[in-house]
This record gives sequence, structure tokens and C-alpha cells, in this order.
Amino acid sequence: MKPTLLILAAGMGSRYGGLKQLDQMGPNGETILDYSVKYAAQAGYGKVVLVIRRSMEADFQEYILPRYKNVIPVEYVFQELDMLPAGFSVNPERVKPYGTAHAILVAKDAVKEPFTVINADDFYGKEPFQILGDYLRDVTANDPTAFAMVGYRLDKTLSENGTVSRGVCQVDGDGYLTIVKEMRKIARTADGIRNDEDGVVTPLTGEEPVSMNFWGFSPRFFDRLEAMFAQFLKDNEGNIKAEFPIPDAVSAVMASGDAKVRVLPTKSEWFGVTYAEDRPMVVEKLKHVE
Repeated sequence: MKPTLLILAAGMGSRYGGLKQLDQMGPNGETILDYSVKYAAQAGYGKVVLVIRRSMEADFQEYILPRYKNVIPVEYVFQELDMLPAGFSVNPERVKPYGTAHAILVAKDAVKEPFTVINADDFYGKEPFQILGDYLRDVTANDPTAFAMVGYRLDKTLSENGTVSRGVCQVDGDGYLTIVKEMRKIARTADGIRNDEDGVVTPLTGEEPVSMNFWGFSPRFFDRLEAMFAQFLKDNEGNIKAEFPIPDAVSAVMASGDAKVRVLPTKSEWFGVTYAEDRPMVVEKLKHVE
């Protein structure tokens, strides 16, 4: 069974100042998304599913989908604020999406095979697509409780232009994830790498494995997400900024004993465009990749 690549592309790009998903930064006009789709096709994935907003549909049909016509089958689903379980309604003051775990959930009807999840605006390198694709085919396809993630070194994922959010992980002696904690304000400072959040400063070595939203799941994850998302909405009624991120959902599944997550380390370099100031660095790096 060939795995599916699920790409989260519904982000609003508020810090970047525009739609990163369509920004051509490669030497031949490639978007970062182009590299991920190409690497997935080379690694034997069967199809790509994009999660976008309805307001993006025209641009994706005109500029994105034709690029992959002869590369790999591509389809898309929508992530909107009104896509809620029965009995829930959108707070009229809410603007931002509900987060990355909700973005996975909206793809439930489009994904029926083991699948990889990535961000559209992150460059992950070629190797991780093969590593995780092989794991999904060889392990997860036979054991739906066998989840996985690609682990990057924290110090290889920072921006020089502001704070970043990272899922900082702990791994046991057998290579399985034990804890993933979302840290939302990590930066390299004169005193080293620090997470300064809500007045609490946490020093970090930079060697910590982090999740860059490069996950591997079986379809059974969708059922757990449905229940967790309903509980999230109950717990955060009235909180218009609360988000439902993938690390929180994965931690809950692990705590329940429903799945184990294998951390697949990579030496590949990660880079992305969190801020507009990151763009020149990304353009330069893309000149030297396959």
C-alpha cells in the first residue's frame, strides 16, 4: 500500500506578510511545496492531499495543481472555522484556524491509507520522505498503532529573525517518543537558546530532537482526533485564540496507550520562511539542493 502525503497549506502567513505557499523561491521558480511533492513522488508515495482554505482554491487550481499533473495525483480539502462537530458553533470573534490537528482531521474522508503530514512552507530535505515512506509501508501498514515522526536537531531549525514554535521531544532508549512539548517562543540569544513563554524562561542545549510537523500516522488517528477535538472545543469555549496542535494530540494518544511513535532521526537540513526576513536565506539555500 502506497502512503499518502498530507500537506498542511491553509496557514494565513500573518508573520510572513503574504501567502508563502505560492512564493517562488527556487532557482527555476520552484515553491517550497514543489520540492516536497517531488521528493514524495520519488519516494513512492501514491498521492498528495493538500489542506487549503476556500479563498485559496482559485490560486491553487491555476498555479499549483498544473505543476504536478505529470508528477503525482493531487487533490485538496478545505479547512474552515465552521468545520466543527455537531453541537458546536464558531465564536464570531474567532479569526485564526483551530490548529494543525484540526487541519489533519478535515482530511479524514480523503485519506484511507497510512499517511505523512508536513507543512507546505517548510523545506525538509529529500531523505526524510524516503525514511518515513518506507516505515509507513513496512511497519504502519501492518500495525495501525505504529506511528512515527522525523526528528530534527533543534539548533538546525531556528530563525535568525525572531522566535519560533517547536515540538521539543524526549526519546527513550528504544527510539520511541515519550514526551513532546510545544514551545512557542524559542530563540537564539546572547545567553544561548531559550524558550521565553508566559514569563518562564527554559534554557535549551540545541541538541534536542524536535518535531517539524513531519509525522506518520495510520488512518485510525482520525477517530481519536474527532473525540479529542470535541473535548478541546468544550474545554476552550470562549477562548478565541486556543489552538489544537498535533503534538498535543499525539501526546494524548500515547498517554492512552493507543499508539507508539517511533522517532526517525535525520541529518537533513530543515529551513523555512517564518518571517519575510527569512526569504533571502531560503532563496540562497535552494540554489544548492537537488
